[in-house]
Amino acid sequence: MLYFWFPKVEDLKVLLSKNTLKTAVVILNWNGKQHLEKYLPDVVEHTALLNNDIYVADNGSTDDSIMFLYQSYPQIKIIQLDKNYGFAGGYNQALKQVEADIFCLLNSDVRVTEDWLNAPLEIFEKYSDIAAVQPKILSDRDLSRFEHAGAAGGFIDKYGYPFCRGRIMNIIEYDKGQYNSQSDIFWASGACLFIRSEVFHSQGGFDDDYFAHMEEIDLCWRLKNQGLRVVYCPKSKVFHYGGATLDYNNPHKLYLNFRNSLWTLYKNYTGKYLCFTMFKRMLIDTTAILKFAASFDIKNAMAIFKAHMAFHASRRNIVEKRKKLMAKVTCRQHDEILPLSIVLCFFLKGRKTFHSLKKFRTKNLLKSKRLF
Repeated sequence: MLYFWFPKVEDLKVLLSKNTLKTAVVILNWNGKQHLEKYLPDVVEHTALLNNDIYVADNGSTDDSIMFLYQSYPQIKIIQLDKNYGFAGGYNQALKQVEADIFCLLNSDVRVTEDWLNAPLEIFEKYSDIAAVQPKILSDRDLSRFEHAGAAGGFIDKYGYPFCRGRIMNIIEYDKGQYNSQSDIFWASGACLFIRSEVFHSQGGFDDDYFAHMEEIDLCWRLKNQGLRVVYCPKSKVFHYGGATLDYNNPHKLYLNFRNSLWTLYKNYTGKYLCFTMFKRMLIDTTAILKFAASFDIKNAMAIFKAHMAFHASRRNIVEKRKKLMAKVTCRQHDEILPLSIVLCFFLKGRKTFHSLKKFRTKNLLKSKRLF
């Protein structure tokens, strides 16, 4: 009996395209069967399998995620880790077992769309100095809005506070096409992060100590300090549910964000006045502690306080990491760093959208479109 194979439309597009990069879509899972059931069908449908592989790296789940995958998606490759290593450690462990030119790190609660892979891969093909790419990330809770974690590309201020085009603090913009230009950014969201495998491995991957949150910002800052580029690609679009593991208002999440942000700033800051910058950062954080305490939100106030205690307790380790990283720095000036405090801009000046920062005439922050 003769069998005939008819490729999917997506596979035909790969055959006809100029993309030659082998890509691995790697989804990190921890007790997330409900997200796999909901979001995997679109990943499979919109990912051509001729030159791409789909992996699920399981972080020691105790639910029946693995059984579900074996029964429902035999074409997906499974990497089983012996325990929960967190986002940073989980991906570090898993990607050692994946062979590809490009890694796409994809959250389990992300809905992908048709052609979501093509545009990022075309950028990698064309520009050898681009290390990482982020698509447009919209909310799967409200399809007309950007999503908190990444939106239209990440930036930071001079004190290490992250923000995005499309999201500053808790203000999230509607997508009206205002950020449809491809441009250089400072960091790409780990919710959907395309990165060259050789770059990921040469950097030692994520910092395992972070466990979760801010590890992608730390990695991207390392890349930027070595003269590599991180790019936002609006032609690729995904929808992120967000808060799948820890709710955005969870005190433990706040603790991880503040602790890891302090680590990131100290490790990667290339300005002249590190101690003064860290001191001012701690003053701003103290204001946040007092604000939470004044509203009787003791749990969140304590979360930030504990983050600072953890930072000071790990000072020797962070100093050693900084010494090693500074020896590799080739680029000290970054147009994508806001030379002001985004916290003060937001609360004192009322600048609550990315475009409103134009009024501060902030260097080249809003003109960073050198890619095209």
